[in-house]
Amino acid sequence: MSDANALDLYDPHAVAEILKAGAAANRSAECRVASIDRIQSPGTLIATGDLHDNPVHYAKLLQIAQLGNDVLNGSSGPHIVLHELIHADKLTNGLDFSYRALARVAQLKTRFPERVHALLANHELAQVVGSGIVKDGVRVVDAFNEGVEYVFGDDAKVVEDAIAEFIFSMPLALRCITPKGDILCAHSLPSPMVMGRFDPDVLQRDLTSRDYEPLNGSAHLMVWGRRHDPELLEDLVERWGISLFLLGHEKAETGAMLVPPNAVVLNSDHERGVYLPIDLSDPPTAEEAIWSVVPLSSVPMPDVA
Repeated sequence: MSDANALDLYDPHAVAEILKAGAAANRSAECRVASIDRIQSPGTLIATGDLHDNPVHYAKLLQIAQLGNDVLNGSSGPHIVLHELIHADKLTNGLDFSYRALARVAQLKTRFPERVHALLANHELAQVVGSGIVKDGVRVVDAFNEGVEYVFGDDAKVVEDAIAEFIFSMPLALRCITPKGDILCAHSLPSPMVMGRFDPDVLQRDLTSRDYEPLNGSAHLMVWGRRHDPELLEDLVERWGISLFLLGHEKAETGAMLVPPNAVVLNSDHERGVYLPIDLSDPPTAEEAIWSVVPLSSVPMPDVA
């Protein structure tokens, strides 16, 4: 029996079409409000961290969130946050083929537009603005471009343009409205030293091209931020009315790291990667969240039909 959700990841026009469809779904979803997605209780959220094209963990997360190919498109179920999808740790002859991760997530967004929340992250932004990132000695933006060119040849530009359209359509954060205070899921937050250049109203308005500019744009400053201190977090609590921040971007050796007083960093890419299930009617504090994460290594690999 044919799979209605099958995607030819080597057909440039099929890949470009699904990326553009994912971009349209990002922009038109009912949960989209200005630059962010918004959901509210009741419901369940599967919060994740950086994924970096880990196909095993991605498959497990789809199973956990009830988003497999056997699930009817548009069905109700848990929400899931996904970010930092590209730039795999393992290359093939020096090439990165993680464009496939973007295409798969774009397709997932078209199938479940109100449940899938693919957030902008620094690696995706770097890919489309051409910023240099060196990871473990690899120039990852170049490796990604070379992978696209290797697969699609003369049609690479068609795919690259669609990749950019999908990435620029991504929400900057997911805000979860709960009875115990709001949760903000984002790839990161601005560093303390750049707050003078950062526009805190960026979550309440549509993004512009200036927001993506390296070093100065507010979207750029947000997805690249590190070293968040209590003063910064408390300032953003006051500005945004947030009780708990769920972030990625920084390395968490055990899969999760508490950043006092109210932020948690999650990693979902490495061997100790985790996810965090949240009952939006009874969300955890930051301290409780650390004890509630689930190692992805403990989740059985789903059966492949």
